[in-house]
Formats: sequence, structure tokens, C-alpha cells
Amino acid sequence: MKTSKWKNMLLFAAIAGACYGCSSSSHKSETEPPSSPEVPETPVADTGFAKGADISWVTELESKGHKFYNTKGEERECTALMKELGLNAIRLRVWVDPKAHDNWCNTADMVAKAQRAAALDMDLMVDFHYSDWWADPGQQHKPAAWKGLGLTDLKKAIADHTREVLQALKAKGITPKWVQVGNEIRPGMLWDEDASLSGASWDIKANEVKGSGWTSTEVKYPANWANLGSFITTGYNAVKEVFPDAVVIVHLDNGYDQGLYTWFFDELKKNGGKWDMIGMSIYPYWTKLEHPDYTAERTLTDCIKTINLVSDRYNCDVMIVETGMECADAQGNLAATATLQHGKALLKQLLTAARSETGERCKGVFYWEPECLPGQYPLGAFTDNGRPTAIMEAFSE
Repeated sequence: MKTSKWKNMLLFAAIAGACYGCSSSSHKSETEPPSSPEVPETPVADTGFAKGADISWVTELESKGHKFYNTKGEERECTALMKELGLNAIRLRVWVDPKAHDNWCNTADMVAKAQRAAALDMDLMVDFHYSDWWADPGQQHKPAAWKGLGLTDLKKAIADHTREVLQALKAKGITPKWVQVGNEIRPGMLWDEDASLSGASWDIKANEVKGSGWTSTEVKYPANWANLGSFITTGYNAVKEVFPDAVVIVHLDNGYDQGLYTWFFDELKKNGGKWDMIGMSIYPYWTKLEHPDYTAERTLTDCIKTINLVSDRYNCDVMIVETGMECADAQGNLAATATLQHGKALLKQLLTAARSETGERCKGVFYWEPECLPGQYPLGAFTDNGRPTAIMEAFSE
């Protein structure tokens, strides 16, 4: 893959992973690993609260020759470096059949990365996208092999895929602590033009579909909450068949939006959906772009309010499964020192509030793809030469 294509793909994927998708103004609203990773000298404390990162891009970055270093300039394998920086958990996404995208984040690639985390005694979160590529608020497309399946066979495909991925982990002696059934599923998942097969949470218009180029305001993917509840429960039950003690997460974006969360989970409850924990994404940077009246601090404060609201309303724990702070300027260069220090302060604010202001209902905070280069994704937390910025210091202070 050429460098330019690589950078474009990462930038596209970065935006895909953030909350920029369908409008949030309504309630639609918003191979084998190294045999012995190097263990850091200082053990990670505070193991009851997850301090984690999604580093699913790491093997792809390594394939391009990218290396990672600690603040002393000593080379490290990325997973081991995360532990050295104070993290105790890793999140990894998995796609159904990403052969059109060089098979990154397929089952084998995910398991290889999970082995690294397991070797370091780090907890693992598995993030099922139930798609061949990115699934987020702007795109929840069915895997190619699942298109055309009737409802019974579609649910069987969900269950089979979930079990097969988790059995692959089990075969390596790895037990995930948390499993997400779907990724940022505010608009539902497994969209279909046939209303009887669709899993959309509202009527998705053609012009709301990310990257489609469609301009029509006609409904492309009709809502079907009965299906969505059933799809989530199918995934939930399949997880429990393989790992009965795994905590199953249902994940939405826009953690600042309390109305979104009560609307979605009230509907999910009405439609028989099962979950153990609510997962949130919270990105002050993207929120500010969509809502200019929001400050970064307000975004985080409102997220804590949402955590307290939903943990009480549904009597369940919550996890911030994605966050990220500004690390690059508009030209893709490393951000100014003041910006990085502000990012550190914001992450520290979030970590502190999640632990001290939620009655222990928030169980952790995960940073999304901190290891990325500034020119590839603006909300990473590393330099171009693979060193952690000041943002990462928030995890160890």
C-alpha cells in the first residue's frame, strides 16, 4: 500500500471512529505476536479501574515499519509501552471479513494482538463491529456474506461470528473481561433496505450515510427496533455461551447527550435488548465542531452527568470506551505544547471525575488509538517518531 493511500485510509478511519456521522441534533441523536513482550519495570497500580487504550492499528503500523519508544528513547513494543505508561487494559476491534482491506482486524489479527495483552496481564475488551469495515454513527453496513439472509439466518450469522471469534481467543487461553456487541450504534446496526431485515434505530435517509455521496432525503434504511433489540440480544447470548462472566457492553457515541442515552436504552429495554454495561464515546474536539457553544470542559462535565443518570436509571455500570484529545494541527503536524498540555489536563479531568464523581459506577476510560501519527489522525497522543506526548502522562499521575 502506498504511503498516500495509507494516510488517507487512516484519516478516513479516524473520522469514522469518532462521533461525526449522522446528525446528533435529534435522537437519532448523536501475525503471531512477539513471543515475549518487554515488561515495564514499574507495575501498574489501580487495577480496579480500567485505564486503557484501543490500539487496534498497531500491527498495521508495524507492517509499515513504524516503531515505538518510551520517553527515554528506548524502543518498546506498543502494548508493553502502554503498560509502562500506566495503562492496564487494551481494547481491540474485530471485523467479519475485511479481505478488501488487507485483513487487518480480522479474527487472526485481533487474536495476535490480544496475546500480547494477555502476556502482560492486561485486561482485554473485544469490540465487535458486525461489519466488514468501519461501523459507527454514519455507517452500519452488513458484512457482504450476510446480505440477503433472512432474519433467522441473519441472527444465526451474528451468533456464529461472535462465538467463533471468542472461541479463537479461548483456544489461546485468553479471557476477555468486556465484550462490545456493536460499535457506536446510535443509529442501530446491520442496516438493510428491507424494513423486515433492518436493524436501524430510526429511518436512515440516504444523505445521512457516510461516504455514500448520496443527496436524496428519501429513507434508505428503515427503522426496526424489534430487530435491533433482537440483534443485540443474539450477540449478548452468544458472548455468554463462550464466556459467561464477560461483561457485555452496548456502546453509543456522544456521551454528553443525556437525552440520546435515555431514548436509546428505553427503546432497547422495551424491545428486549440485553446489556450488562453501557459504553460511551466522548470527544471534546468533535463535539466542539458540531456544537460551537460547547467547551471541552462542558463536554466532559455533561458526560459525567450522563454516566450518573444512566447508571441510576438502568442500574448498570458504565465505561468510557473511547476518548481522545487534540494532538495535531490542521496541517497534520504535532500540536503546540500548550495544546498538548491542555489535552493532558482534559484527560486527567475525565479520569479523575470518572473515578470520584460517579459513585464508582464508571469502571474505566479508554483512549482511542493514541499510538497514531499526528498526520494520520488528529486525536492520537504520540509524536511522528513514535514517542508519547504529554497527553499520556495523565494516565500515570
